[in-house]
Amino acid sequence: MSEAGAETPEEKADRVAEARRKRRANQTTRNLIGSLVASLGIVLFLVLVVVRPDPAPLAIDYVAAAAEAEASLGTPVIAPVVPPTWSANRAELAGSGGIDEWAIGFITAERTFLGLLQGFTDEQSWLQDALRDPGEGETVRIAGVEWQRYDRRGADDVGLRAIALVTSTPESTVVLYGTATDADLELLATAVAAELPATD
Repeated sequence: MSEAGAETPEEKADRVAEARRKRRANQTTRNLIGSLVASLGIVLFLVLVVVRPDPAPLAIDYVAAAAEAEASLGTPVIAPVVPPTWSANRAELAGSGGIDEWAIGFITAERTFLGLLQGFTDEQSWLQDALRDPGEGETVRIAGVEWQRYDRRGADDVGLRAIALVTSTPESTVVLYGTATDADLELLATAVAAELPATD
């Protein structure tokens, strides 16, 4: 017989089994939390440490697109030769209000934007829409071509049309616009002037 208050082997086995069950239950929870913390730590480390290069800008072959546009229109479109540090991010033939438009978007070496829009019309309403009501311009001469210059830098709600140059050919109106420097805009105007038909 066992002494009073002494634990029987059955009670001891039950107590030990219950302690093991509680420890296993706690251990499972602790392991789960530890695993989650470790996993999140690894993910955070990878997000912070792994070097991700800047995505390369999508380069458009605007010269090939211009050849297709010319074939479609049956008239020449402008595809100026720009510095190799520039890239085209848009080149398309579209239309607005029944007027055909040839458009090229350029990203300059300084990562600013310049666009070329050639509308096959001489309607002033098209020009007003293309430049979002530019107001009065000034006449300038670049590479032997007369341009109307519109400078709205500092004005609200002009978007990518902060500065613009406009000239006309017998078949179209040519608009250069963007957010680039005056030097880059003049560089584009000079390249476009080389593409324009000779005037008599």
